[in-house]
Amino acid sequence: MKLRALPVLAGAAILALGLSACSGAAEATGNSGAAESSSAGGFAVDENTLVFGVVPDSVDTETNYQPLMDYIAEISGKTVEYHESTDYAALIEAAVAGKVDVASFSGFTYVTATNNGAKLTPISSIVTEEGQEPGYYSQAIVPVDSDIDSYEDFAGKKVCFVDPSSTSGYLFPSYNLLEAGIDPTTDITPVFAGKHDVSVQKVGEGVECEVGFAEDSEVEKSDAVKVIDETMVPGAPLVYSSTLPDDVSKTLIDGLAEITIDDIIAAGIDGADTDSFRSVFYATKPVDDAYYDLIRDICEETEAEQCKA
Repeated sequence: MKLRALPVLAGAAILALGLSACSGAAEATGNSGAAESSSAGGFAVDENTLVFGVVPDSVDTETNYQPLMDYIAEISGKTVEYHESTDYAALIEAAVAGKVDVASFSGFTYVTATNNGAKLTPISSIVTEEGQEPGYYSQAIVPVDSDIDSYEDFAGKKVCFVDPSSTSGYLFPSYNLLEAGIDPTTDITPVFAGKHDVSVQKVGEGVECEVGFAEDSEVEKSDAVKVIDETMVPGAPLVYSSTLPDDVSKTLIDGLAEITIDDIIAAGIDGADTDSFRSVFYATKPVDDAYYDLIRDICEETEAEQCKA
């Protein structure tokens, strides 16, 4: 497992422009959202409900998370409502506005949301196999029959990214392109697919996108693309709203900090005992705010507008 060095790069100011999409919108919702959250006694909706937010990674997002939501409902005694935002920026806005109680963020969306006023505390990160540590791969992909084998070959190409707020689908790929001397806004034609699986699909088709990026769990499902490089990124955090009452926060921390799929099955969640859930969840490992300092370092080096309060 490797993690690329992330030096200060020429062209960082241009990258900053590409990362600025959601900051203003998130800031604009901050004050009104805080008032709404306060009026609900610290809950996004009410004391009987927990709103579970996720970044829209794939068409299977809700199905993948359902057993975990059922488990949260079991340990908390509350109704858990699923909230999938239309895009990454919308989830950031929802968090800033206090409209989610517990959520699965990417590392970059967590940093962006908290920088813009979202009151969130990380609990843990999901791992999918025994012995893993938090973290996953951002993979550079090309059509399976392509002769492209390096980042330098991306110059002049139509490149699929996932979302401007995606850790593995934009932030780290942009660094790697810059490291190869390619400006991700002017030396290529960027295409934002919206979801990781869609990015994989479009690259495999080789029409709308000639090359691209996505997280490893979606790439491995396709036989139409191949990986030419990969970079490990910080694991995505499970977070809770810091405005929740202390007893609810403690329940979420105790229940989500370090559990295995066997714990969830033992809690009576039958939907967890399936091949589909086992493919996306094995256990959780604790992470804290400092774990995401690497992403903050990237933000500082690039002066990315999206990272600024």
